[in-house]
Amino acid sequence: MASREGEGAGDPQAAAASGEAEDRMETEEPMLCLDLTSYQLHDLSEVEIPPTLEEVDLTANRLSSVDPRIGRLAGLRKLSFRQNLLDDDAVAPLSSWDAIAGLQELVFRDNKLTRIPDASIFKGLLIFDVSFNEISSLTGLSKVSSTLKELYVSKNEVAKMEELEHFCALEILELGSNRLRVMENLETLTNLQELWLGRNRIRTVNLCGLKLIKKISLQSNRLTSMDGFQQCVALEELYLSHNGIQKMEGLSTLQNLRVLDVSSNKLTAIENIETLTRLEDLWLNDNQIPSLEGIEATLAGSREKLTTIYLERNPCAKTPNYSSTLKKIFPNLEQIDSDIIS
Repeated sequence: MASREGEGAGDPQAAAASGEAEDRMETEEPMLCLDLTSYQLHDLSEVEIPPTLEEVDLTANRLSSVDPRIGRLAGLRKLSFRQNLLDDDAVAPLSSWDAIAGLQELVFRDNKLTRIPDASIFKGLLIFDVSFNEISSLTGLSKVSSTLKELYVSKNEVAKMEELEHFCALEILELGSNRLRVMENLETLTNLQELWLGRNRIRTVNLCGLKLIKKISLQSNRLTSMDGFQQCVALEELYLSHNGIQKMEGLSTLQNLRVLDVSSNKLTAIENIETLTRLEDLWLNDNQIPSLEGIEATLAGSREKLTTIYLERNPCAKTPNYSSTLKKIFPNLEQIDSDIIS
């Protein structure tokens, strides 16, 4: 957020924040949560920080340093510095604050970091978010606790997937909008359920046999083939839009698939999904599919389940009786392209 002239130490909003904390301490149970979202604070010098806090949310301020009093909050479990002005030197002190070693959620999203902060002290960390920074390497993740369940490093400048092998408990991995070219070092992430890799430079799918994964996004990459998902038998949602895929293939084993997005590719036919019986949402818009011929047979398994289908900006969408034909084939459709069926 943009800075407003004259704010920071001594401004009315800081006084208000401090007053709220003091009033609560006098009239209620010990304060467990301090939410200073969007106060536009430059520092916390005029804010009371009760020692009983378990959650501190400092989202959308103008902080360029970390108040050392936070390092004395022995019960702290969640700490968010989302959307501030913290650089690498500013967050360095956290790694030596033993009192907050029990932290479970640490958020540095949208700051000025150029490397992964040292989080080795947090032995029970569950959520770590360093998205929207200027981080060029995942070096440093090897020091992050293997207890981690959610890791967010999207919108950085990361070029290689590395130092991930020890995250055996990881359930969500977000590495979208980076500079990745190769999917690698995923073999040991056996509990991974969501993998978000959109807006990279990946050409080939390599999921290393991840059998529990439920959601995969590889939108806006450089894929030319759908091959590589066969072993992901638990997969429920697959997002592959904005690639160069020319043929629908390799999906027959994905019996749990509910959402398939292959819009904005180079497809000329709807094929090889006859065995899918749970498909609810199918996005095929912005391809080169010439007609609706054969669509009933291709989607026979999902005929009753399908509720949403997008085919706009294909030649087939200009054929006579386009919508009525789809309604007749799929009796439970609720949406065709952007049109809600009443």
